[in-house]
Amino acid sequence: MSAAARPLADPWVGIGLRQPHYAELLERPQATPALGFVEVHSENFFADGGAAVAVLHEARSHWDVSLHGVGLSLGSACGLDPWHLDRLARLAERIEPVRVSDHASFARAPAAADGPAVLHANDLLPLAFTREALDVMVRNVTQVQERLRRPILVENLSAYLAWQDREMGETEFFNQLTRRTGCGLLLDVNNLVVNGLNRARDGRGDGEGDRDAVREACDWIDAIDAASVGEIHLAGYLELPDIVIDDHGSRVHAPVWQVFAHAVRRLGPRPTLVEWDTDVPPLAVLLDEAAQAGRAIAEASAR
Repeated sequence: MSAAARPLADPWVGIGLRQPHYAELLERPQATPALGFVEVHSENFFADGGAAVAVLHEARSHWDVSLHGVGLSLGSACGLDPWHLDRLARLAERIEPVRVSDHASFARAPAAADGPAVLHANDLLPLAFTREALDVMVRNVTQVQERLRRPILVENLSAYLAWQDREMGETEFFNQLTRRTGCGLLLDVNNLVVNGLNRARDGRGDGEGDRDAVREACDWIDAIDAASVGEIHLAGYLELPDIVIDDHGSRVHAPVWQVFAHAVRRLGPRPTLVEWDTDVPPLAVLLDEAAQAGRAIAEASAR
């Protein structure tokens, strides 16, 4: 089915396309008429062929596809990995995604000060919000956009540490990044709440836990350039005794729904993804979360 021939669907709500759901989704795509798009982790489809790529092409015939990466390392001062960028560009040419995104983080660093070798961390490491780090992000984002010949979206991070030499707030960092490069913001509401909950546990809030996190996240959204937001992410988190982890392994928690409603009231409807990457549930559970996101958009938009 061509994109032009697809039945109209709710364009705002999508889910992650994960391997346990491949068969059920693709055998009965008509069972998800309100699903606007699916999102995949770009790096899982870098091969030129194979079963995974065939599944993605089949999914593309039914829904728009959003490519969400975890490996560009947009904040790395040593620059981008040319092979990674070439693979992403090749995938984007084949799939023609509706959006391409990655994170405001770094994972690459020189193995030695005077050598060409590069270490690659298996994590999304947070940036220092400095002018120098902003210049690095601007340079790398510009390179990606020139290679892909399209704007990308950059996601705010769930960060478990902060650098002491920060020179600006996170929202100012993103506002300057989007203005200087023309990229957009992938607003991860869950990450905002996780960061707020962890700050509250560290004694940096007013001692009201969830309320602190919700208030802080809403203030963050109020400070961002509304026009820059191109997609929103929702997910579940894991509460441990000493820390809250952004694990994408459960239903969306109540504080995240509260902040999401605030985001829609301020920004208007935006494409919204329900992420679920660990302890992946039956498809019906994930679609139920997507339906709740759709209802939240409708209710917030009507106010």
